[in-house]
Amino acid sequence: MLNEFKEFALRGNVMDMAVGIIIGAAFSTIVRSLVDDIIMPPIGVVTGGVDFSSIFIALNGQHYDSLAAARQAGAPTMNIGLFINNVITFVIVAFVLFMAIKAMNQLRRKQEEDPASEPPPSREVELLTEIRDALVKRG
Repeated sequence: MLNEFKEFALRGNVMDMAVGIIIGAAFSTIVRSLVDDIIMPPIGVVTGGVDFSSIFIALNGQHYDSLAAARQAGAPTMNIGLFINNVITFVIVAFVLFMAIKAMNQLRRKQEEDPASEPPPSREVELLTEIRDALVKRG
């Protein structure tokens, strides 16, 4: 059983998947920073200073000045702003993946359209073709 697991774990697909997960985790951090630090502040300015990450509803009916205060009090909250941030993050990741897959598909199509050119026929094949054509004309 140990040998089977070793064979499975060292197979190329598993290693590729592991690399993809690690790169995906790093990419997720970059996208989260893009959303939280670059995209959301201008949106907050346009919407009159609204910080989406602090939009929440306390489900116990009490008022809290911030989401941190509600969490500290142990109040159940519906975090609408955090959900909006996560949706924006998802849209960005989906768009980037779409663009990457689109680029790979274009490269694949280009390779399929430009098959490797066949070598020219040998001199013997050219002579045999000429003989065949001459016999067809006589015939």
